[in-house]
Amino acid sequence: MIQQFKPIWERWLNRRIPPAARIRLDHRRIFIMPTRTGATFALVVFLMLLVAINYQNSLAYGLTFLLLSVGILAILHTYRNLGGLVLSAGSARSVFVGEAVPLRLRLESTDQAHQALALGWSAADLQVSDVSAQGLTEVELVLPAEVRGWLRAPRLRVESVFPLGIFRAWSWLDLEQSALIYPRPIPGAMPVLQGVQPHARDDGQATRGAGVDDYQGLRSYQSGDSRRRLHWKAYSRGQGLLVKEFTDLSGHELCLDFMALGGDIEERLSRLCYWVLELSQRQQPFALRLPGFLSGVDSGDAHREACLRALALFGNRT
Repeated sequence: MIQQFKPIWERWLNRRIPPAARIRLDHRRIFIMPTRTGATFALVVFLMLLVAINYQNSLAYGLTFLLLSVGILAILHTYRNLGGLVLSAGSARSVFVGEAVPLRLRLESTDQAHQALALGWSAADLQVSDVSAQGLTEVELVLPAEVRGWLRAPRLRVESVFPLGIFRAWSWLDLEQSALIYPRPIPGAMPVLQGVQPHARDDGQATRGAGVDDYQGLRSYQSGDSRRRLHWKAYSRGQGLLVKEFTDLSGHELCLDFMALGGDIEERLSRLCYWVLELSQRQQPFALRLPGFLSGVDSGDAHREACLRALALFGNRT
C-alpha cells in the first residue's frame, strides 16, 4: 500500500516544496505532529479534564488548563525553531564506487537561534546540529556510492522536537545535490596499447599487446596477466608469482582501449579506471578509447578528470 501511494506523495511534495539549491523554511514547508511523548501528554491532559469535570475540582481544572497551555506554547516554539532557517547546498566531491559520498550543507539563521536540529536522508539516521542567531553552520552528510554515474541525493529530512519533545516539526527538502561516481578501480594487466595521434582519425590500426621491445623487470602477478610472461624460475625459488614487464619502443603513445579487455562492461571500466589513475600518477601521457569516445594524449589533471568522467558516464547512465 505504501509503495502504491509513494508516487502520489512525491508528486504532491514536489508541488508543495519544489526542488531548489537554496530553501527558506516557512509555514508552507513545515509540518508538525505530536511525538509519542506528546500523544501520551495529550492523553494525560484529557484524563485530567475528565477527572476535573467528574469531581468539579477547581485545582484539577487549573492544572489541566495549565498543562494544555504548555502544550499549545510547545507547538508555537517547536515551529519557531525551524521557521526562518535557510538551507543551501554545498559542494559535492566525486568518489569511486564503494566509497561514501560527502555532501555539504549550509544552515543559516536570519534571526533567532535554531537548536537541536536533526538532519539526514531518513528518519532513522539523523545528525544533530545547532545554528546560532544570525549565524552560519556547515554540516557534512554522506551517501553510499553503489553504482557509477550521477548520484542524485534524495530529499533531505530536517526536523526538531525542541523545546519539550512533545511535538515534532519537520520538512522534506530537495536541494538538487548530485555527485559524479567513478567506476571502482580494479588492478590488472594493462589493456592493449596502441599508437594514436592527438585529434587524428582512428583508422582501426593498432599495435596489439603490451610492449615487448625492452625488458624492464619483474612485478607481482595480477589477475588477468598473461601466463606466458610468468617468471617460473622465481616461482620455483619460492619468491611467489612474478611477471616479466616490458615497454614498447615503437614510438607510439599509450592508448587504453576498452575493446582490448575481456569481461563485462563494468569490469572493463574498472580496469580502465585503475590505469587512468596509475598513468596519471606517473605523469605518463596516454589516451583513452571507448566506443564513441577517443581522448587526446595528455597527462594533466584535466585530462585525468575528463577520462574518469567518460568512464563514469559510459552508456549514458544518469
